[in-house]
Amino acid sequence: MRASAGVAFALALALPAAAAEPGADQQAYWGSPSVDGGKCCRTLGEVRANIDRIDRQIVRLLAERGQYVHEAARFKKDPASVEAPARAEAVVQRAMRLAAADGLPPAVAEATYRAMMRAFLDYERSVAAAAPR
Repeated sequence: MRASAGVAFALALALPAAAAEPGADQQAYWGSPSVDGGKCCRTLGEVRANIDRIDRQIVRLLAERGQYVHEAARFKKDPASVEAPARAEAVVQRAMRLAAADGLPPAVAEATYRAMMRAFLDYERSVAAAAPR
């Protein structure tokens, strides 16, 4: 019975937040659509569907990147030699330049790339550590 009370309490806490969440058919409070020449994004549902589509592409690309990170580990003598700070910084700087050219705030690209590279660095270390020697 206690578990049910805990679940009910958790749901009660979540309901106000969920109720405040705009629905898929929610119209914008300000501005007009600007993506694809104004053809997209008249509702929050359209925006979310496109974000979901892009996220799927990002995950596919991250998986592909992970395959190459796995390959890179083969060239490292041991887990301690995985880190290459100069290379990592060059990748971040390049991402920031590309972001600026594509209309993404460079700070978003920098934060994203630093987090992604930290995760892949941990992954590459684990691959290197598990490698037969």
